[in-house]
Amino acid sequence: MAKVFLKILAGLGLLFAALIIGFNIWGALTLGTITPNADAPRDSSANRVVMVFGATGSAGDGLLKAAIEDSEVETIYVVTRRSSPRIDAAVESGRASMILLEDFTDYSALGDVLAEVNTVLWGLGTSSLQVDEETYTWIHVDFPLAFVKAWLNARHDAPMAFHYVTGMGTGEEEDARWAKDKGSAERIVAEMAQGSGLRTFGHRSGWIRPTSENSNALIYLAEVLLKPGDLVIRGTDLGGAMLEISARTTDLLNGSIIDNADAIAYAKLYRAQEGPRG
Repeated sequence: MAKVFLKILAGLGLLFAALIIGFNIWGALTLGTITPNADAPRDSSANRVVMVFGATGSAGDGLLKAAIEDSEVETIYVVTRRSSPRIDAAVESGRASMILLEDFTDYSALGDVLAEVNTVLWGLGTSSLQVDEETYTWIHVDFPLAFVKAWLNARHDAPMAFHYVTGMGTGEEEDARWAKDKGSAERIVAEMAQGSGLRTFGHRSGWIRPTSENSNALIYLAEVLLKPGDLVIRGTDLGGAMLEISARTTDLLNGSIIDNADAIAYAKLYRAQEGPRG
């Protein structure tokens, strides 16, 4: 019996290894559609005021940490239903302001604040396995569309950038309802931004590794296994990529889709910038 069990275990191990290798080969062959211009001009004021959504989640926590550590970011607004240790610390230190909001389709009370905002890091979302289809659409389509409409009512002048974490597999041409919903949201917010100073970006990220404070040995192992095919990105690096793209005000057009390898490339440029980064 023990020998049979060991054979089954070995077989499962080989299958797992084959899947990991296959996914990495796929990522290496298909990801990375944008080549950043290393010499593109940067506007150091483009991220002066940043607003973060979804900061209590794993991805959003990394986005918030990136904004906190960026010396070019002067003001941070965190829009949330509840707080987190990082939000509490940032508010206590004066690095960020927390705006408690219950209805993410109603921003009527935030007009004056929205008029200040340059960059929005939108990490708000949930798994399609946790809610029904209607609720998923409400969260991933209605919420961001309502926000962009309110933002454009409050402000039209560049620099403005909206970064939406939609995830790998997103696309209106896909079969899954969740993928279609997020792909639709990417397209609609880009259409809403046309003719204004706003650029919108859909980040079709792979696995977003949690911040170091929320990681463990298994998470670091998973990162190592997925790194060869650019299938994983650290949450802070994703935030850095977003801030770098925002600062490069002429580098990417409104409506650009950023895959995981693209974000990694921009994150490397972000880290390479001269001067203090916090």
